[in-house]
Amino acid sequence: MDNNTQPQDPPKPVAYDPEGNPLYATPPPAPAAAAPTQYVHMSRAVEPVEVRISPEVKRRHDESLEAFPSLNLSDHEYIVSAIRRHPAGMWFTVIITALAISVIFGMMMNFPLIAEVLGISMNGYGLVILMGVLLTILFLIGGYAAIWVYMSNRFFLTNESVIQEIQTSLFSRKEQTVSLLNIEDASFDQKGPIQAMLNYGSIRLSTEGDETTYLFDYVSNPKQAIAILNNAVEAFKNGRRVDMPDSFNDD
Repeated sequence: MDNNTQPQDPPKPVAYDPEGNPLYATPPPAPAAAAPTQYVHMSRAVEPVEVRISPEVKRRHDESLEAFPSLNLSDHEYIVSAIRRHPAGMWFTVIITALAISVIFGMMMNFPLIAEVLGISMNGYGLVILMGVLLTILFLIGGYAAIWVYMSNRFFLTNESVIQEIQTSLFSRKEQTVSLLNIEDASFDQKGPIQAMLNYGSIRLSTEGDETTYLFDYVSNPKQAIAILNNAVEAFKNGRRVDMPDSFNDD
């Protein structure tokens, strides 16, 4: 096309009909037809493409499932660190159970003296012994159940997420999973001389978006646990492989 060519002015009407419509000496050019709509059809595979799993990741995944079969891990997910609560949190339960059993045995052993002082017949001594044994068994069962609930609370760090198992009673259990991509802040806290001397404390996770905070108490060596977690989060967000320690914790 010649660059000097000037665009033509639209034709002007030479007259108008009785209805006011313009009349032209030559009919105006018909408007260009709109381009037909084009549709692009795409197809997808019926079966999803399987992600290739390296032998090393497969080995770590199998070891993690063998150690913790209750966890729901993806095919390319493995445990980096597993944290249980510190035994210090069981002291209260152990002390209360031991005191209660001591009082029961003391009353059973000294019942003849108590009966003599109070003027109570010894005919019911066998019933007192039976009740004492039953109460002792109940306190032992209750103490064991409380310790089991306490130790069933666990915290797992995988190469993809953080999993927290929360056990509040014998029949109340839930699991929380947070992707490493959503973790915004991870910190630990130790309060008081006892926690500092025994080296336990709390770890806290904050997530992006909904700003949810996750707390896990009585963590053994919380500084080391947070260091491993922060390294995993940084590696995951930067597209690097999340490496695990020589052996993950289970104590």
